[in-house]
Formats: sequence, C-alpha cells, structure tokens
Amino acid sequence: MAVITPHLEMTAMRGADPQSSFEIGSISKALTGMLYRDVSERGLVSQTTILSDLLPLEDHGDVGSVTLSSLAIHCSGLPSLPPGMHPLRRYLAFLTRGHNPYGDSLADLLEQTRNIRLGAPRPRYSNLGFQLLGHAVAEAAGSSYEQLLLEVLGTGFTTPARAEDLGRNDLEGSSRFGRPMRAWVGEAVAPAGGIRASITSMRGFLRSVLDGTARGLSALDPVAQFTPRVGIGAGWIRLKYKGRDITWHNGSTGGFSSWIGLDRDAGTGVVVLSATHGPVDRQGFRLVTEFGPGTVSPSRVAIGGPGT
Repeated sequence: MAVITPHLEMTAMRGADPQSSFEIGSISKALTGMLYRDVSERGLVSQTTILSDLLPLEDHGDVGSVTLSSLAIHCSGLPSLPPGMHPLRRYLAFLTRGHNPYGDSLADLLEQTRNIRLGAPRPRYSNLGFQLLGHAVAEAAGSSYEQLLLEVLGTGFTTPARAEDLGRNDLEGSSRFGRPMRAWVGEAVAPAGGIRASITSMRGFLRSVLDGTARGLSALDPVAQFTPRVGIGAGWIRLKYKGRDITWHNGSTGGFSSWIGLDRDAGTGVVVLSATHGPVDRQGFRLVTEFGPGTVSPSRVAIGGPGT
C-alpha cells in the first residue's frame, strides 16, 4: 500500500517488491474515465459522440446509438456483460476450475454486442460499457487502448492480452483460500478491468492526481448521482465518509483486490493492492481518513461486484 499526504509519502509491502505487478481490476475504469475526459478536452469526441461514430457497430442494433458520455457514468442502458459472451457459463468455469472469464479480443467483443437490447437509461454498473468506452476513445485518438493509456497517464501500466504476455514481475494471484488463480487477461477487458500496475506506478499516478499534473482530471468531478448519496464523474465515485469527500474506486479479479481513494481537499490519497481475492475497501477508507478529523460515517456503499 502507498499513502501520500502534503508532507510525506509512505509505502509498505509484504511478499512483493516495488516492481511487482498486480491486477488492479476495476480501478481500470477510473483510468479509462480519465482517458475519455482527456480525449474530450482535446476535441476528439464530444458529449453527443456515439459508439457507431468510432467503432464498427452500425448494424449491431441499438448499441451503436449509445453516447460515450452515458457510458462514462454507467447510465447507458447496457447490461453488465454482453449475453453473447455467455457470462453464466464462464462464471461457472471460473468458480469450478479457476478459468479466466475474459480473454476476448476486441473483435470478439464487438461481435458479442450484436442485437443487445438497451434498458432504461438509469444508473447500472456496466463492465461492457467501459470496455466499449475505452476502445472507442482509443480509436478517436488513433491508437490502441494501451498506447493511449501510456500516452495520457504515463508508463508503468500494462494490459496483457494473453497469459504469454505476462513477465517475471507479474504476480500470480490467489483466492481468499490460497488457491492459485489464472490471470485475467484479454484485449477486450483492458479498459474495464484488465490493467496491471506495481505499487510504485500507482503511487506515481496518485501523486500526479493530487498535484494536478495528471491529464483528464475532470473525470474525478461528479456530474451525476449514482445513488442518492453517491456522485459519479467519469468512472470515479465520490461520497461522504466521516465528514470528508472521498473520491475513489475499487477493483476485484479472481486473484487480486485493489482500492484507490483521495481526499482532494486535504491533499491525501491511498492505494491498496493485494494479490489475494478479498475486499480491501475497509483498509483504504481507514487509511485515507486517518490524516484528518471525521465526524459522520454513512452506510457503506458498494459498487460493482465479483469480477469488477
């Protein structure tokens, strides 16, 4: 874990080294939100840009008409995962044999979106939405998703498409019972949950967010309500915790868990990375609020779920 305050930086590790690479799960969505805002601020997309303007979805039914802006706040009407990927079958293979439930190419993902029926445009957490958002903004920028990620947010992130792409620094994750788990890799899933990073890379990223030098920072500013007490920017969530505004996201894969959060008013931030499946939200919220007084502790708010 890493902690940054206006006066000091601290990093603690157990069983890993500064360059050990973790799956950060759905923290990937927070990074994708920043890529979207950066591409928007450069005038490459707008509030009214739709998916079929950027991806070959013209004959895929309603999905091509979805706006990027609605994807960024989980309000597009898309399901969490495309029915065409047979998510229940994959989830059972994950539970029983530890298989990677993702692994699709971008071409696979686009084929799986055929004839999806959109739901009501209300808040609904969608992995599919952020997969499409990330690849769409990369297309708008004339690059791959990983190239755009490295260009906008700096080096230190990887998005392995296959298990063979993993290197010696990539940790093997485990279940909460200690069972080794297969890596969650895949081109399609990268923008929603397929990024890997070390605690060193995440600390540097967190520092750039806190000091205002990161690109796409407007992604952290809420533009809509996700629930009555929770605001959402582009991927990033904000809520009141112990009287303080905490902007955050968590992540979970088959063998990893993660959390990032900031109190921007106090200039403090925390990253927690674990190569074991199991929530680390409590540790993250405790650490980010240890550096200042708190007065109100609202009910815990959970977003996403297994595999987010």
